[in-house]
Formats: sequence, structure tokens, C-alpha cells
Amino acid sequence: MRIGIDLGGTKIEVVALGAAGQVLLRRRVPTPADYAGVIAAILALVTGAEAELGARGTVGVGIPGSLSPRTGLIRGANSMWLNGGRLDADLAAALGREVRLANDANCLALSEAADGAGAGAASVFAVILGTGVGGGLVIGGTLIEGVNRIGGEWGHNPLPWMTQAEFPGAPCWCGKRGCIETYLCGPALAADADGPGARDASGLPARHDPAARQALARHTDRLARALAMVVNLLDPEVIVLGGGLSNMAHLYAELPVQMPRHVFSDVVRTRILRAAHGDSSGVLGAARLWDPP
Repeated sequence: MRIGIDLGGTKIEVVALGAAGQVLLRRRVPTPADYAGVIAAILALVTGAEAELGARGTVGVGIPGSLSPRTGLIRGANSMWLNGGRLDADLAAALGREVRLANDANCLALSEAADGAGAGAASVFAVILGTGVGGGLVIGGTLIEGVNRIGGEWGHNPLPWMTQAEFPGAPCWCGKRGCIETYLCGPALAADADGPGARDASGLPARHDPAARQALARHTDRLARALAMVVNLLDPEVIVLGGGLSNMAHLYAELPVQMPRHVFSDVVRTRILRAAHGDSSGVLGAARLWDPP
């Protein structure tokens, strides 16, 4: 049995997969806003799932950050209280077994490349468009984390081909300015339509007022530029969109039209697809961190 944990900013989800990849159990609980509370919540989810199913499993965890290969500590998490924690070691001590951790966008990529929207593709770049913006890369079925464990960290590059009005961009929590995340995340889209402080962009596609239409058009244009940069660098066969904003249907019609303006090729055959597993892609990918190579 493989157990996956998706550690999100607002919820922690657990899934248990059987030998054939079938879902045996799924649960969600609110995310505690402190490090010790997260350890306790994950321990309760894992032990509860194992008690209910009568089996012991491997444990993989998707996190909104990554482990430093130098210190072994979490860095780059937008849930700031995770940074500096030795989460894999602390969870291993609590659970009495090795725990594998990966960035949540990497888990999305792994799941969608295995049996989701990117199944059968030689290369898959997966994107999270939500409260934050991240990416993950799978080539030949293998997750590419990179020597620095930042493979796919697309959201913290500057927005490409900035207009004069966009430059230099807003400050990002990472310490830089003009990061892709500051333009494409859900709160940025909401603020563009409804002003500073707006956070919810989910209803914008259903609105027909000028502010919503113009904000969505700017967002799509920026996303097309940012994904064109990925194609110029990696040339993936499939780009999978996940996260809350991936549910905006207009993206799948408009991105293939707008991206070729910026791609250094006379043809763009990259497919842009919605995550087949929806918001469960991350937790399923976390369980798959224990898949055999």
C-alpha cells in the first residue's frame, strides 16, 4: 500500500493506493498553522488510514517548497512556517519509517504523467496555477528534480517579454520582483480585476463586465508568454495545468493561439491539457513517490 499526503496551505489530504493503483481511502483535514500541528495531523491521518485498512504503507508527502540538498531543511515554502524545518526526518521519527518528500508541483507532474492527462507522453511539464504558481517536469516517466532540487521552479523566474507597464513588477515573497507567480497566481488575477485586497478569482470567467474581461485577457496573455518560455527551453510534448485557475475553460482555446507568437519555431505542437485528476493530482503523485523506477 502506498500512502500519499498533500500538505496544502488550507488542507491536508491523505490517499491510500492499492497495489494496482486503485484508491482505497481518501480523507481531508484543515491544515494547522504551526509546524508541530502539521506533524501531529499527518501522523493522525496515516495511522488512521492504516488502522481502517488493516495494512501498513509507504508514505510520500507533497509540500509547497523543497528540501535543500545542503542543509536538509525546507526552503522556498509559501507556507512560511514550514521553512527551516527538517520535515522528512521529523515525520520519519513520528511514523517509524522513511518518508519521501517532493515539491507539490512535482507530485502533480508525476501523477499526470503516470496515468493522467500526460499519460504516454515522452515529456510532461505540469503547472500549478493557484494561490501560488509552480511547475514540475517528468521525462520518460522520471521526475526531474535537478541537482539543486529546483527542477521546474518556473514561477520564480521573471515574467518574459514584459511590457513597459508591467516592468519591473510587484515584489514577490521570495525577495525578487516581477516573478511569474506575482502575475499569474489567483490573488494577482483577482486584484487585477477588483483592486488591491481582492483574493478570489474563481468567479471572473462568469462575469461579463469590462474589468473582469480585461483582467482575464491580460492573465491569458501573460500565461501564454510564460509557457512559451518553457517550450523554448524544454520543448515538452504536453503541458498540464493544475490548481484552481486551471478550471478556466478559455485557457485551452486561447493559449494554443497566443503561445506561437513567442515560441522560437515555425510550428507549436505542444498540447495544453487540464489535469485529469483535478485537485487530487498532488496527493496521488505523493503516493507515487514510492513507485518502482
